[in-house]
Amino acid sequence: MVPPTEPSPRAGVPIVVYGGGGHGITLIDALRVIGGYDVAGVIDGGLAQGSSLLGVAVLGGADVLTEVRAGGIELAVNAVGSLRDLARRAAIFEELTDAGFRCPTVTHPSAVLDASAEVEDGVHVLAHAYVGAAAAVGFGCVVNTGAVVSHGCRIGACANISPGALLAGDVTIGDHALVGMGANINIGLAIGAGARVGNGAVVKADVPDGGVVRAGEVWG
Repeated sequence: MVPPTEPSPRAGVPIVVYGGGGHGITLIDALRVIGGYDVAGVIDGGLAQGSSLLGVAVLGGADVLTEVRAGGIELAVNAVGSLRDLARRAAIFEELTDAGFRCPTVTHPSAVLDASAEVEDGVHVLAHAYVGAAAAVGFGCVVNTGAVVSHGCRIGACANISPGALLAGDVTIGDHALVGMGANINIGLAIGAGARVGNGAVVKADVPDGGVVRAGEVWG
């Protein structure tokens, strides 16, 4: 189930962050820089309830989602990266949706999105990332710090484009695929669903569904 599009945030709209790891703290800071949101709590069963993360209270684990939603908070961001299993990130979106939350796109002010780029709900475009002309970024994707998604690229749902990754024009990335830090994908190639491209790899040929390109490898 895909949450409906959230309109432009009003001043102080409450929002919760699901996940208190590295991606979670990055999103807390990003939401503060964007402005217009009040980060009202962190959901993470691995952190002590009542503790804080960057000054934001930990409300509990997934078991408190229904209570938090009933308290009037409508928005949530999925801060679970799940790099070992991106299907887990998709499952978190299902949990949030089932509890009644909507998941807005988060775009850091220093990121650049060309006017014709299309970015679906739940996407995170982080600091100094670029999404080019006529590119389409699917639901729940992460375009991480300094990543480049060039013109005409098509990124599937819940894919992760890691910091510094470079996608040339017209690249297709399948659902739940991972492109590692500093990886380079040549023009017009396809990275299959669930595939993993390691850090610093250079990809010169298509990668099949579930394929693995090791860190530093030249593929194709």
